[in-house]
Amino acid sequence: MGSMFRSEEVCLVQLFLQSGSAYNCVSELGELGLVEFRDLNPSVNSFQRKFVGEVRRCEELEKTVAFLEQEINRSLSPPMQCPLPPPCPTPLAPQPRELITIEEECERLARELKEVLHQTESFLQQLLMRAVAVLPQWKVRVQKCKAVQTVLNLCSPSVTDKCLIAEAWCPVAKLPELQSALREGGSGSSVDSFYNRLPSSTPPPTLFPINSFTAGFQNIVDAYGVASYREVNPAVYTIITFPFLFAVMFGDVGHGLLMFLAALWMVLEEKDPKLKKNNNEIWRMMFGGRYLILLMGLFSIYTGAIYNECFSRGLSTFSSAWHVGPMFKSNKWNASVLAGNQYLSMDPVVPGVFTTPYPFGIDPVWGLSNNKLTFLNSYKMKMSVIIGVIHMTFGVCLSFFNYWHFGQRGSVFFVLIPELFFMVCLFGYLVFMVVFKWIAYTPAHSKIAPSILIHFIDMFLFTDNPDNPKLYEGQIAVQKTLVVLALCAVPVLLLGKPTYEFLAFKRRGRQTDARWWPKKYSFELLGLYKFMHQAIHTIEYCLGCISNTASYLRLWALSLAHAQLSEVLWVMVMRIALRWEGYVGSVVLFVVFAFFAVLTVSILLVMEGLSAFLHALRLHWVEFQNKFYSGTGYKLCPFSFSSLINTDNNFH
Repeated sequence: MGSMFRSEEVCLVQLFLQSGSAYNCVSELGELGLVEFRDLNPSVNSFQRKFVGEVRRCEELEKTVAFLEQEINRSLSPPMQCPLPPPCPTPLAPQPRELITIEEECERLARELKEVLHQTESFLQQLLMRAVAVLPQWKVRVQKCKAVQTVLNLCSPSVTDKCLIAEAWCPVAKLPELQSALREGGSGSSVDSFYNRLPSSTPPPTLFPINSFTAGFQNIVDAYGVASYREVNPAVYTIITFPFLFAVMFGDVGHGLLMFLAALWMVLEEKDPKLKKNNNEIWRMMFGGRYLILLMGLFSIYTGAIYNECFSRGLSTFSSAWHVGPMFKSNKWNASVLAGNQYLSMDPVVPGVFTTPYPFGIDPVWGLSNNKLTFLNSYKMKMSVIIGVIHMTFGVCLSFFNYWHFGQRGSVFFVLIPELFFMVCLFGYLVFMVVFKWIAYTPAHSKIAPSILIHFIDMFLFTDNPDNPKLYEGQIAVQKTLVVLALCAVPVLLLGKPTYEFLAFKRRGRQTDARWWPKKYSFELLGLYKFMHQAIHTIEYCLGCISNTASYLRLWALSLAHAQLSEVLWVMVMRIALRWEGYVGSVVLFVVFAFFAVLTVSILLVMEGLSAFLHALRLHWVEFQNKFYSGTGYKLCPFSFSSLINTDNNFH
């Protein structure tokens, strides 16, 4: 988990490959997929490089192999049900002299195939069967040979022309494997190949270990920007937070169960070649994110149980905590009251009307009430703000690990701490008031409960509203103190880091930073540059705290929209079928349920699911990751035969 939290340590190595064993060494590295080679001949035209002739030979061979494969797919009887399977085990890259044999055999097969295209069908089938037997092996070996020759073109010859010099990025933990591969590749040579670690003036590439489970979440983060070298990786936390925020907007037990089952089927059948090699772009995207969809469905079942919604219907798992009987016993309701009112309100102040909170989730009685939306809107709106403030505060706290790792101690005191003060003193206090009101004021005290909105406005205006009861003793003094602390954090955030760095720069002397600060700029311009950069960050953060908190209200809006669409679909479609009785009702139910199922999948699962997915994506990219994540790095793309072959097969 440590390497998943922060990218692996990568170093720059210089490889000295003896000319006689350079091909074998690069072939061994391709089998292992360890290093990413750098081009040491950027100014040399691709047609003027040393191994361009071998690359062209491989390209011509690929054309011949493609012709044979095309004839097999077109003329073989019985036709093949799927493309030619890759050979197992995968053959090694051929030696240059072996490539001549493959070239001769391949060209002979192609020549004979062209000759017999006008001859008997039986001979054609025999020839095609011979091609089927050897073509997968040839195809892979030609691809590997071409890849090795392409990498050799990136190397530069030594002064004596007795060895090739290459530079590559390699994970530090894999350096022993690199040496082993060089030793294995040069086993037949009189002089060993070796490597040296080089200092690098450019930041190394980023490498995170991923598997089929974490790949989907890592791709979501990388779509925003690849993590800088050794920067904290948000994908570790996205595994939990992304499905959860999606589920808050998509909460429904029935819809979540359908999504979970669909993803579970893809997970269980993930090794099926028909599913893995499907060329449909939409399908490949869904199949690649099968574990993400699985967790989104699972979390949606949980939040749907909290909302007590299953296809928009409530589930009476436990007995309701609201009772009508005490309203009649206390003579609040009677026959005349029932006859004269269409809607009646239950009074929780009356003993016995409300007994205890529902054991889990929302009480199903709210599904029958006329003010259901009023109650759920208040609940979901406050829940969205609480989740948003916690999510953003967590993002700010993660910046500590970046500052500490990169030795930016000044940023810890002059950026992180002021940011936390500003966030917690204002919006953290808002969350405190919401939770405190939930705990301190029971339904029996609902009529005297204060308004949090008015308290929050009075907090910024430094005013007191006598008509709005206090939440607790000393509230005014606490609120004034918090606002003053938040306001004091702004100038510290604005001036603290530039002043600290300016003084540190002045103390070290100009020559220390001459390597990155051009000489033509004056010493004073350095401080101005730092100040302008920090001023932009301060304005962005302070305004962003307000706008980003409001942005989390999309959790409430999307959840409300999903619930109302589910309600409309049930009332306008499914309820029609349930009105019929007898055999006619069975037929009507069968037909109407088909429409209901199609509309549920197409609108509520696909369209609403995609909408909730995009909103969860925005909350992670903008509201969460911009608190600590720069995303200005680039990926380590190691030279790997398996990746090249899979990419080529997917393309075809």
